[in-house]
Amino acid sequence: MDDTRTRILHAAMKAVRIYGLEGARIQNISELAGLSPGAMYRYFDGKDQLMAECFTYVDRQAAALFEHVKFNPLLMLTDPMGAVKRLWLPYFRFWVAHPDETVFYHRFRDSPSFIINDESRDTSYFSAFSDMVRIFMNTFPSLRRINQDLLWHHVLTSTVMYAKFVVEGRLPNNEETEETIFQFLSVGLSGYLKPPKKGKKGFE
Repeated sequence: MDDTRTRILHAAMKAVRIYGLEGARIQNISELAGLSPGAMYRYFDGKDQLMAECFTYVDRQAAALFEHVKFNPLLMLTDPMGAVKRLWLPYFRFWVAHPDETVFYHRFRDSPSFIINDESRDTSYFSAFSDMVRIFMNTFPSLRRINQDLLWHHVLTSTVMYAKFVVEGRLPNNEETEETIFQFLSVGLSGYLKPPKKGKKGFE
């Protein structure tokens, strides 16, 4: 991506963190980016397009994490919650390490603009994560009884929300916080992470 375009995206997310989603304006975004407001329009049609591209930019970065996470399917049988934690922890730490992105992402997902954007956006960049989820589903068929949209919203929204609390200083950034949050998020899954009975198909 063009360096100036990337600089604008980061400036826009910082502006949302400072002024709020509604309060962020092209004027203060351009100031943070070190550009004139007119120069901004050479890259984006307006604020709505800019916010949508910020979301996709961060979403892609978060998705890319799962392309590098070491994932051992056999661990799911011996320590299923440990396997979940190995996937979740790098994801949570990504958000904590990127304060502007975290606050922006949380606020944008709660906005009407996200609902409009979500209907048509391409999520194929989550293919590595989707492959891991499919292995979990095959290993633990009980997971299929959970409404998948509800499950994803529970994990994603809660993870980003707690990360926002950390970057805002409302929760300490330490291992105890990580462990407690993980327990809150995972306790509802424990009853579903059971291998199928003998004779039924396991993971592929």
